[in-house]
Amino acid sequence: MKNDYKQILLGLLIFSPLVFSSLCYGASGIVFIHGTGNQTDAETDYWTHEFVDSVRQGMPQPDNYQVINCNFDQYMWNEAAAGCLANQLHTFIKNKNIDDLLMLTHSNGGNIVRWILSNPTWDGRYIDIINATTRVIALAPSSGGTPLADAVNQGSVFETSLGWLLGYGSDAVKQQQVSWMSYYNSTWLNGTQNRPTLGKPFEVVVGSDVDSAIWDGDSYCAGYQYQVALETTQNWLDDCSDGFLECSSQSAAGTVWFTDKQKTAGGEPLSHQQSRRACFNLDKLIRDHI
Repeated sequence: MKNDYKQILLGLLIFSPLVFSSLCYGASGIVFIHGTGNQTDAETDYWTHEFVDSVRQGMPQPDNYQVINCNFDQYMWNEAAAGCLANQLHTFIKNKNIDDLLMLTHSNGGNIVRWILSNPTWDGRYIDIINATTRVIALAPSSGGTPLADAVNQGSVFETSLGWLLGYGSDAVKQQQVSWMSYYNSTWLNGTQNRPTLGKPFEVVVGSDVDSAIWDGDSYCAGYQYQVALETTQNWLDDCSDGFLECSSQSAAGTVWFTDKQKTAGGEPLSHQQSRRACFNLDKLIRDHI
């Protein structure tokens, strides 16, 4: 009789609207994951409030968002990098009951997310994050590295001219050397050709060119001085590049959603600086897509 009473009580609890709701319904959320650098206020300094506030309006629950602040000057697997990201993601999905997580990454942030998706047993928090993740949108990811990282680490003229973009000899810059990323892509990271898939969609936006004409108003979006610098570094990259990454590197992992001129307002290219800002309707394209 006592056992029958327990079973009846358990049945009532399971089918009560409150418990049923908490068991079966989660929430949607979006996180903004920056690239190389040690960020403490990435919403202001890296993405801008304009971009973040515009993009998150495309989510079913726009207030469920978080901007990540971690030390991505470290190797991707470092506790200050992937560990920090995992901690902030895990706290976010648990506190908000997120089961439909969209990760929006820029540049090297895509590598750190791929590290988590590729190594589910590395950290106890990873599996919860992977299970909650629906998809990743990677803006100009450095999946194949960049020759500029090689140049910096070989002590060429780039060391001084690209310090604002690459940092000075950080482990993250070493990691993004072409040969190093080739090794990581063939061993620790999934999602590239002939490797296992990431298990979650990894959609890529590719930046293909840089405009820096002084008379062209489009060259001033996200800062004219950065366009001039990226136009210069583009001389050491393939014809198709965003001034920091060649198109082949950006498209090395996952599937290409679009290459800038295919969808941007006016068919404008997205430099590496502009692919994280509200330039040429990029924010609206993402907002409508999600």
